[in-house]
Amino acid sequence: MSQAAGQSDFATTSAATPPSPFDDAVVRVRAGAAGDTVARELYGRLTGAERLALLHGDIPFWPGRAAIMQHGYNHIPYPMGSNARLGIPGIRFIDGPRGVVVGHATAFPVSMARGASWDVALEEEIGRAIGLELRASGGNLFGGVCINLPRHPAWGRTQETYSDQTILIGEMGAALVRGVGGNAMACVKHFALNSMENARFDVDVRCAPEAMHEDYLPHFRRALAAGASAVMCAYNRVNGDWASASRPLLTEVLRDEWGFDGFVLSDFIWAIRDAAASLEAGLDLEAPFAQLRADRLPAALAAGDTTWERVEQSGLRLIATQLRHYASRDAAEPDLSVIAGPEHVALARRAARQSMVLLRNEAVDGAPVLPLERAKLVSLAVVGRLADLPNLGDHGSSNVHAPAVVTPLEGLRAALPEAAVLHDDGTDPAGAAALAAGATAAVVVVGYTAAEEGEWVNGRVYARDDLMALYPEPRDDAERAVLATMLERVRAAEGRPEIGGDRRDLRLPAGDVALIRAVAAANPRTVVVVVTAGAVILSDWHEEVPALVIGWYAGMQGGHALADLITGRQNFCGRLPYAIAASADDLPGFDIDAREITYDRWYGQRKLARDGRTATYPLGFGLSYTRFAIDRASVTMRDGDALTLAVAVANTGDRAGRANIQIYATRTDGDRAGERELIGFGLVDLAAGDAAEVAITASLQPLTRWDEAERTFRLPAGEVLIEAGRHWGDPAAATTTTRL
Repeated sequence: MSQAAGQSDFATTSAATPPSPFDDAVVRVRAGAAGDTVARELYGRLTGAERLALLHGDIPFWPGRAAIMQHGYNHIPYPMGSNARLGIPGIRFIDGPRGVVVGHATAFPVSMARGASWDVALEEEIGRAIGLELRASGGNLFGGVCINLPRHPAWGRTQETYSDQTILIGEMGAALVRGVGGNAMACVKHFALNSMENARFDVDVRCAPEAMHEDYLPHFRRALAAGASAVMCAYNRVNGDWASASRPLLTEVLRDEWGFDGFVLSDFIWAIRDAAASLEAGLDLEAPFAQLRADRLPAALAAGDTTWERVEQSGLRLIATQLRHYASRDAAEPDLSVIAGPEHVALARRAARQSMVLLRNEAVDGAPVLPLERAKLVSLAVVGRLADLPNLGDHGSSNVHAPAVVTPLEGLRAALPEAAVLHDDGTDPAGAAALAAGATAAVVVVGYTAAEEGEWVNGRVYARDDLMALYPEPRDDAERAVLATMLERVRAAEGRPEIGGDRRDLRLPAGDVALIRAVAAANPRTVVVVVTAGAVILSDWHEEVPALVIGWYAGMQGGHALADLITGRQNFCGRLPYAIAASADDLPGFDIDAREITYDRWYGQRKLARDGRTATYPLGFGLSYTRFAIDRASVTMRDGDALTLAVAVANTGDRAGRANIQIYATRTDGDRAGERELIGFGLVDLAAGDAAEVAITASLQPLTRWDEAERTFRLPAGEVLIEAGRHWGDPAAATTTTRL
């Protein structure tokens, strides 16, 4: 059995079921017929009502709301735009990105953690695992390729993207698209300029064309070029228009300039503010229910606010995309046993290992604190409120329900059977310090949970007058009862603490810092593990501890991965996917409740450099248990906007490790002279004492300039300094120059 209970597998017929018209159409496309042509033939067989039904969810709105109130989001794949008469499967939407959110599935580390691996091949492997689990769960579209650029680390959903560097976001997003693609359609989101959580239903993000095209859109284009089938629009406004009704985004950029031939769907429930305007702008599918379009599009057509030509345009895109997918996806149907099976669980552990970042590893009594020497480790104190808490990330649309989660305490106990692994929840720092004082070493696990950061839908949002206007009128007593229950729950939630959303403070909770200081004072061999997604201000205490690890929301095997690394069974290879500023004052302004905000190019490492601020830890930084030397770099080929570099790297330490080589480019003249930009990266595994020459492809896209008048990119001429280093500003980087 390959389908979740109650889900039909359209386009796969048994011997007892004759092929549907859609099945026949898939066979023709697989044989070489044009998907657009075959889609038009299928579309011609639909009635007017069926054509409209392609453009919204299958489940009526109020029954859908009742199911959410009973089960929460994502308890089944959301069906949209299906047609049983012709066998059109429609969209079977399952969210992500840390895995499959329906049922009990493999929970991988969050995307920001995977961004810290800088490992494109690993991300493609994770994508294939997610695609298999999604297909076995009854879905056909993965809504989890989240590639928004986090302009500020306070963004609550920072955990769902990979970096604040467009090159890294784009390559990782493209890898996830490729991996998923053999089994499911991939959807990238949220288009565009979506990196504020609490204000997402209200804020108007203003952005000049140059910054938009140079910084906030290139990674979307990269992921679409890798084969994404769909784009999800954002909730926010962009330059005055709701993203769902932005013709400049959804038609002029996405289709006219980029040539995207898939479909656009809305974010859930509150994204479309006007049924006709969204259709006119180029939004094809309303998700996830039969809501605004089902309720109001017929009248809008009659009034001339939109046209049947627009209906046809969107319907054809939806059918053609499905035909292309079913004609090209892997032939083998995955069995339910792939879901959280041994292979995928092992992959989750490996991904967590390759993501964690070692920031400090100072010597105590003449030797670095890490790795812990198991032979000498009599006892280990593991303390903190997060030390034994299953903590996969937020509880929003990306929430994966893993069948089991290994906490840091559990992982360390499993790895150290001969040692006494002691635990204290850290509620009383003095008590935790007393426990640590008698131990050989101490591990303090601190940071955040879903309570402090993540997707945010305050219960009162459901009853806001402007958003309630988007709901259809209840038609009968059953639907009126759903509305009444919803309003009753909203009233009951008044005064309760809000969960998730944007962070209001970039520092650790005061209790965590007090615990760190108490334990570090009691035990000189203290290792601090910070659980987070976005950057945390560490400058007020990090030098008080000898060892510091960014542990992320590390997935269902995170505890085992942490133990693998700090006991030395495996080597650290993760590197920061962003810079960690010394102060929140060094970052762009961020007003959680803003109704209008301007996005420009001054964020992250680039802003720190412009303002003369030194990061506590720069972009790309990370340590390992060995040392690497990058001896030379040379440009071997230029092909369009890409450079190929030959980089010589050596492992000069005494154990095997993975070298992370980052390529930066700096213009030596012009108005952006001196600005160092990440343009590429590469990885190589080396045994102790080994050396290799690595070929790395780097993109010149970050050096291009958008010409708004011509609607194209231009690459200014001039000399460029190329650095191959271990992180931004690495003083030991190998350098060369090239002229553009």
